[in-house]
Amino acid sequence: MLIRKRGLKVRMEEPEEFLKRMNQLCMKMTHARRKKDGKRARKAVLREMKKLSQAIAGHAQRHHDLLEQHWQETDLKEGEARQILGRIEVILERLPHAVKQAHERIIGERQVSNEEKILSLYEGHAAVYVRGKAGAEVEFGSQLLLGESESGVIVDWELVCGNPRADTKMLGRSLERLKQTSGGGSIQQVGGDRGFDSKANRELVEKEGIYNAICPKAPSELKKRMKEPQFVEMQRRRSQTEARIAIFKNGFLGSPLLSKGYGNQQREVAWSVLAHNLWVIARLPRAAVQKVARAS
Repeated sequence: MLIRKRGLKVRMEEPEEFLKRMNQLCMKMTHARRKKDGKRARKAVLREMKKLSQAIAGHAQRHHDLLEQHWQETDLKEGEARQILGRIEVILERLPHAVKQAHERIIGERQVSNEEKILSLYEGHAAVYVRGKAGAEVEFGSQLLLGESESGVIVDWELVCGNPRADTKMLGRSLERLKQTSGGGSIQQVGGDRGFDSKANRELVEKEGIYNAICPKAPSELKKRMKEPQFVEMQRRRSQTEARIAIFKNGFLGSPLLSKGYGNQQREVAWSVLAHNLWVIARLPRAAVQKVARAS
């Protein structure tokens, strides 16, 4: 559409017509599972999708070549033209793999391993996350670790590229980063949900002289530790972390991320962390005044 708006056109129907047809096929695919012969219906719809995708890819390639040869005749700058060309090239490169993946799953009725799956045509590093939540056994996207201080300031973060990593593996790296930024001596206690609990992590925090307030996986151990006042207080504090994640994601980061590519997304997370922390720090004096007023 961007290329055709500049007057560079090849013979074809308007792009909106192709969007309309593909959306109709997507809805048709969704409703096919409710039919008695749903499996056969899905295969028929996929064959229509593949045929339409081939036609769209052909038009895209011709528009790509046309823009590459005549972009100087438009109002586009060289960087803008290269950006449009790059977007088309990424889709044309990944489209055959996506079609093959759909063919294997629906026509061939064969499983596709997570390592071979294309989850996004735009974000090649997106991965599958097995969450086990009600109504959401798996999720798709990028894994983000956030670590906050008692005051609510985010003191550590990590955006994982590619396949997700176990929480137990991320704690050690987080503590190492914190030691480098804070000198290490300021870390007195650490808390987290049971996903971070492991023998190796328990030994790690004990070796570093840090109070371990990570929620144990074993119910018997949790019952035992709930008798410790400091542990109970840290668990209350940990319960606020979910709210912190929601504030950061919805108020500062945005969902989904608008930036494309791991490098750009990592930069956006860094800027969002900075903006969030400035907001939290600016509110700390007011919170202290309100606390004194309530006490008096």
